[in-house]
Amino acid sequence: MSRVKRFVIVGGGLAAGKAAEELRAHGHDGPLVVIGDEQERPYVRPPLSKGYLLGKEDRESVRVHPDDWYEANEVDLMLGRSVTSIDRDGGTVTLDDGGRVPYDKLLLATGSTPRRLSVPGADLDNVLYLRRLGDSDRLKAAFTEGARIVVIGGGWIGLETAAAARTAGAHVSVVEHGELPLLKVLGREAAEVFAGLHREHGVDLRTRAGIERITASGGRADGVVLTDGTRLPADTVVVGVGITPNVRLAEEAGLEVRDGIVTDAHLRTSDEHIHAAGDVANAHHPRLGRHVRVEHWANALHQPRTAALSMLGKEAVYDRLPYFYTDQYDLGMEYTGYVEPGGYDRVVFRGARDERRFVAFWMSGRRVVAGMSVNVWDVIDPVRALVESGAQYDDAVLRDPEVPLQSLLP
Repeated sequence: MSRVKRFVIVGGGLAAGKAAEELRAHGHDGPLVVIGDEQERPYVRPPLSKGYLLGKEDRESVRVHPDDWYEANEVDLMLGRSVTSIDRDGGTVTLDDGGRVPYDKLLLATGSTPRRLSVPGADLDNVLYLRRLGDSDRLKAAFTEGARIVVIGGGWIGLETAAAARTAGAHVSVVEHGELPLLKVLGREAAEVFAGLHREHGVDLRTRAGIERITASGGRADGVVLTDGTRLPADTVVVGVGITPNVRLAEEAGLEVRDGIVTDAHLRTSDEHIHAAGDVANAHHPRLGRHVRVEHWANALHQPRTAALSMLGKEAVYDRLPYFYTDQYDLGMEYTGYVEPGGYDRVVFRGARDERRFVAFWMSGRRVVAGMSVNVWDVIDPVRALVESGAQYDDAVLRDPEVPLQSLLP
């Protein structure tokens, strides 16, 4: 009779919670441990910069599972505990109190950490980052009518928090190092849409701007000085300059690490007993033919099924195209596909870009390599299918709103 296997998941976010669910759903009836360094049960992060931050969603709505799910499914949920090391030879993880937890299979869903700003004044108490529930609570309290908010970074987190602050009636400045916010992610044509959106909503958008220092009064930040000498007054400074995958455990354990924990398409690391999922996984993507690390909710939601099946010895690969979405003011957007900077020839628009109601297609030759819908709903699935098909399309057909996208599918 075979020994019952013990599975351990390190991480307390969506990927960890979903992995526990998938393991139980697909037949693992042995010991299952989830170790998270927060006191919160696993939760999803997008609402922290969207609905929860705006006060439209309550705290319980962000949980991956109801309170009693873990006990009902015999999941040993160890909250507020850190894993300090992995002993691959002994098959154990060491906790912050020196205790050891054995494993037969280990899933690393350790997520990422916000990059810290390294200028004078960056460590002041009201210089805030957004990653955890408590961070969102602090921002919500700071975003009040008339408050002066300076957001450093024009990526998704920066723009979503700026939108939330403006919606609350705050005065908002966004400082972006590049020529346009989201320029590297979306390219000029689509990035201009988001720049115009925020300016129309009263955001003071400063592009091609650098930070010299953060000034203080009474021990709290009261302004941000740009490299051109401009000083922006601030009651709160929000920093959103990217995230760094939490790879220390993997690195110290001797796993292959390269911009995240390297895995194959089954989400197996260089150790067959250890898998990785979510922000931290730099996984080989069969459709794209390369390793990619995706810092978005959809990966944390869907990769755990592949990881769980693989941990159980069942055949599974992760080949879903990257997907992300955003909600800012009255703009809702969905994007699918993968385009590196310089990896496309042009962007074809269907609809009214000036009215922010359109579908955009990133083209490489006559192939659609990515697509985005803005305030146009129920089209992202056919857009994904166009990308997955690898078929060739004329720009005129993609541009014509009278031609249903479904009719273009092979």
